Formats: sequence, C-alpha cells, structure tokens
Amino acid sequence: MLWSTQLILLLHKPYGVLSQFTPELQSRWGCLAEWVPIPNVYAAGRLDADSEGLLLLTDNGRLQQRLTDPRFGHWRQYWVQVEGCANNSQLNQLQRGVMIQGRRTRPAKARVLADQERQTIGDRNPPIRERRSIPTSWLCLELREGRNRQVRRMTAAVGLPTLRLIRHSIDLMDGETTLSLNGLSPGMWREVSRSEDQRLKRLLNRSAAHRSA
Repeated sequence: MLWSTQLILLLHKPYGVLSQFTPELQSRWGCLAEWVPIPNVYAAGRLDADSEGLLLLTDNGRLQQRLTDPRFGHWRQYWVQVEGCANNSQLNQLQRGVMIQGRRTRPAKARVLADQERQTIGDRNPPIRERRSIPTSWLCLELREGRNRQVRRMTAAVGLPTLRLIRHSIDLMDGETTLSLNGLSPGMWREVSRSEDQRLKRLLNRSAAHRSA
C-alpha cells in the first residue's frame, strides 16, 4: 500500500533549529521536538539550522523519498537576503548556473523579490548583522537540486553573500498551487488540507507508475 499512513505537517522552521527531532550533543542549535510535539514524523528534506522556512514532516517514508529524490527535481523557492544589490549580470549568472565545489549548478530561476512579497517577511530572532556602509536586498531564487548549502554558495559565487535564507515554497509539479509558508509564522505548523493530502497521494501514484513503466 502506497499510503498506509497519512500524517503530513507543514512547519515554518525557525532560525536556530536543526531539521531533526533529536538534539546534537554540545550543539548550540535546538531541534524540531521543541516545536512539534508529534511522534514518528520526520522531515522530507532538510534546512540548515541557520536557515528558516518550509519543512514538510511526515511518517510516510515513500513520500519522504519521493520529495527528496533528485530525479524528480521539485522546484523549491527561497527568499534570500543578500549583502549588496543584485544587477542583471548577477541574476543571469544564477539563472544559467555557477560553479560551486567543482560542479556547475543546474539552471535556476532568479529575480529581485517584489516589494509586496518583501512586506510579508517578519524580523528574524536574533536579527541579522548588517554593515551600515553596505546595503542589503532580497532575491527570489528557485532551484531543482539541493546540494550542501547550495543557495549560500551560489549567491557568494556572484558576489552577493547570503545574510538570511528562507525556504518559501515547494512545487509538487502538478500544475496547482505550491505548498508554501502562507499563514505560518516561525515555529507554527499545520496538517495539510484534504486537497493537499489528495495531491500528495497522486504524487506517489505517479511515482509508482513511473517505476513500473
């Protein structure tokens, strides 16, 4: 059975929290158990402790595997505060792909974050460190891969060091609305809606059909 369990949560992971339910010995970071008192769920994918944003938590191992399998390349959208103001050349480099750790990244989507989107972002606790002499700006970066600290390495490669990183949404690649942070403040979580649950079921069914073809 592809869907023996149906517990799926969307969490807005705060800054300073590991993407796991057990603390690390002598680590200064917290863990998910401090925010989600639900047993037997695990993150489908991860965010670094110093990053924020959307995590999907589930007890369905097949779903975890499906959403993190690089063969399927789900678009993930990140809102990134960087040091400096991006120009068209830097955005074009991010879109084409940049060399990090000896390999070029896959083509991405990159743009300056719209003012309306920017206004929905609250302050971080603790706040970022800013230098008065250097302006900051916000980018929207969408990737189909998840290499180690990839967003930070990509923006640094084009001269825009990342100051703050928020994963805003995950695209299920079904032509419908993305799963996003909308309505979730840092630390808040919710169960997926009935329609979202059905979409995730169809996602697994497509995977099964793909394997058997």
